[in-house]
Amino acid sequence: MKKQNGETIFSEKTRRAVMKSGAIATFLAALTLMALISGTALAQSIDSGCTTNTLYGEYAFRISGQIYGPNGVVAQQRDGVAMTHFDGAGHLTQVDWVMSNGFPLPGPTDKAGFHTSETGKYTVSSDCTGTAEIDFPAPPGSTGAVINLMFVLSNHARTIHAIVSQLIPPGSTTAVPVSIHSDGEKLGRVPDADFYD
Repeated sequence: MKKQNGETIFSEKTRRAVMKSGAIATFLAALTLMALISGTALAQSIDSGCTTNTLYGEYAFRISGQIYGPNGVVAQQRDGVAMTHFDGAGHLTQVDWVMSNGFPLPGPTDKAGFHTSETGKYTVSSDCTGTAEIDFPAPPGSTGAVINLMFVLSNHARTIHAIVSQLIPPGSTTAVPVSIHSDGEKLGRVPDADFYD
């Protein structure tokens, strides 16, 4: 390195090294950018192959969450279990046992005490996300509750994770604020790992 007229003059070897390292840095930045762009495109183009038929059979659910009052304070704590049958064609039936603030919810029950006559519909997208609606039987002289769900399937559709997106209570047409989730596991024997290859 020499000084000439107050400016620093680098040797030819130093200039080449700086230019080479700049070219390498530019190449690595371009390579990283290409990887990020193609990775994002790949993630967006993944088609897991799920259909409404993917969600088929009996699923055991654990349910938990809260219903909020008009002032945002928890009005009801909900905890329960459910057994849901998905028919593979977009229809479901369900029985459940749900506690609200420590007391069982009212409604028609079977011999074991589970609520019955719950029906609904569902759809599954190719990326294994979906929506469902559960319609509850109406109390005498009223309308039944309606629950809408957003869900994702995992573990080769053996597991379902759901969030209540809307709850309309019995006798109402207005949704109430909720924070309720459920997780379900498919009943039955788990197939051998070779089944999925």
